[in-house]
Amino acid sequence: MFENKTVVIGIGGGIAAYKTAYLASRLAKTGADVHVIMTKNACNFINPITFETLTGNKCLVDTFDRNFEFNVEHVALAKRADVFIIAPATADVIAKTACGIADDMLTTTFLAAKCEKIVAPAMNTAMYENPVTQDNLDRLRSYGVRVLEPAEGYLACGDTGKGKMPEPEELFAAVERAVAREKDMKGLKVIVTAGATRESLDPVRFITNHSSGKMGAALAKECMLRGANVVLVKAFTTARMPDFVRTENVESAEDMFNAVRAGFDDADIVIMAAAVSDYTPDTFSDEKIKKSDDDMSISLKRTQDILKYMGEHKTHQFLCGFSMETQNMIENSVKKLKKKNADMIVANNLKDAGSGFGTDTNAVVIITKDNEEALSLMTKEDVAHEIVNRILALR
Repeated sequence: MFENKTVVIGIGGGIAAYKTAYLASRLAKTGADVHVIMTKNACNFINPITFETLTGNKCLVDTFDRNFEFNVEHVALAKRADVFIIAPATADVIAKTACGIADDMLTTTFLAAKCEKIVAPAMNTAMYENPVTQDNLDRLRSYGVRVLEPAEGYLACGDTGKGKMPEPEELFAAVERAVAREKDMKGLKVIVTAGATRESLDPVRFITNHSSGKMGAALAKECMLRGANVVLVKAFTTARMPDFVRTENVESAEDMFNAVRAGFDDADIVIMAAAVSDYTPDTFSDEKIKKSDDDMSISLKRTQDILKYMGEHKTHQFLCGFSMETQNMIENSVKKLKKKNADMIVANNLKDAGSGFGTDTNAVVIITKDNEEALSLMTKEDVAHEIVNRILALR
């Protein structure tokens, strides 16, 4: 994902600099070419040797360091960068970059870079909330710099409030969003459903299934990385939800139906990856609750068929559904494609090893009206990539 990508990390003089070591390590392990630039004050918090060890590249501090061959290094590195992130971005560094001051290696290279730029503020709460700092952050945003929101909590200075640098995983997600994929879905609105809906039988019990939500989360992330505006309608899941995606939490099939229908008219692509429970109690009453307590039986009715409704009411939307079968997978999935008026069905057999609920891998068959294409067993992230490729080719 990061092969042949050059990531430049700038580090200001703040205690949060230690967190950036985790970011540099994570990026280097992905195959990215990681270069670190530190201010002289940052060297008081963490030694440059740490980053040289983690990245395999010289850590830059001095603008006039002559230990380079025939390059004006801040210009050469700025030209090579695919993304430039400053973490931690202190109030001082933010002020300088907002005003175009270039008086050290970090600010000089940042000013020369034309790639996507990200800053992660980290400072005392009062400094962060100061109108001057907020004006400087707004100015950076107006120049197209992505500003990550700092977290709230106990700060190194002893205060409690907003000003903590985001955790390394969030920093990594911001870099990943910037350069991991071509932005071939920019401007598209995508709705993805994920997880297992729950239908209450009584105040204690419910009907559900074993879906973990991993496939839906992977699809939402893939679309986000490609520049789409993604809404993830999420029932019960055990999967980690992707950053930079708007998440709507739902419980029942009716909740999911209402959430999808609310955004359906404006959507360009709808991917129904959730495992929706098929039945729900038709009505609740004290007698039915008592009966269920006595003999475990209760009257049920079918839940709303979300995919069928969307297929009947789609106009310009591309509709992708999922079919999880234990037998006659292709035959049943082709029938589902026609019956639901979907544009694509992604089918898998729950009995196949490494496929289906709860796994990190999947082996699927992508079915359209003109084609059936079987994909080999791969990670759900790679499956998501291939599914989205096929959707974009067909829509």
